[in-house]
Amino acid sequence: MSNNKNEFWNTSIENIKNGYVESKEHYKCLICDEVFIKGRIYDIDSYLYDAKKAIELHIKNTHNSMLDYLLNMNTSYTGITEVQRELILLITQGLNDKEIASKLGVAASTVRNHRYKLREKEKHAKLFLAMMDLLSENTSKSISKMDNEEICDAHNSATTLDDRYNITDKEKIQTIKNYMTEEGALKNFPSKEKKKIIILEEIMKNFSKRKIYSEKDINKILKRIYGDNATIRRYLIEYGFFDRSKDCSKYWVKE
Repeated sequence: MSNNKNEFWNTSIENIKNGYVESKEHYKCLICDEVFIKGRIYDIDSYLYDAKKAIELHIKNTHNSMLDYLLNMNTSYTGITEVQRELILLITQGLNDKEIASKLGVAASTVRNHRYKLREKEKHAKLFLAMMDLLSENTSKSISKMDNEEICDAHNSATTLDDRYNITDKEKIQTIKNYMTEEGALKNFPSKEKKKIIILEEIMKNFSKRKIYSEKDINKILKRIYGDNATIRRYLIEYGFFDRSKDCSKYWVKE
């Protein structure tokens, strides 16, 4: 997901569906932050495209589709179950209810029941979004903003979402100040889970998305930050910041 998580969560539903935001100068991918400058021509597979078409192709070629990306987000974010996620994927493939039931190993009536629940969830979501919009209009403040601080969003690849991620911007600033030097080195690794998450997120700024790292590459970067690089590497995997191949030869930033 975009390094600027607020941009993702605060943008319009239409922008999320498109997968990008538009400014006067450019189009920016909401998933990986890649920017396409207006007025520039982009060569993609030996064909020339303007910036808007280029970012549309970028979403398709790099991220498959926004529906695919959203369905693969943590279910704590999307609010759907694993079974409902599978159902939606099968519906997008054009399968009828009988075929879906066969794929899922359930009765056709169960598929119908899931459709009903998804429809109810859709109605609830519309009303909830309307309420949150009205709240923001009436108070000039979103639900995440308190008097003097703001609740931050967790990274979308977090393995589990719970109270450990109930973190404010002030907590982040203070924790980073207490545990890291101005040069970005870690003084000591915190024992409290919430502070671990803050520090790990800060450390992730040293890595690039869509780049494959070897374990040696990871260790080299982490050693500059903290002596016990193996502990940091393990926690980056455990908390869902990094993913790796089964043989541990390749690592990459989870999006």
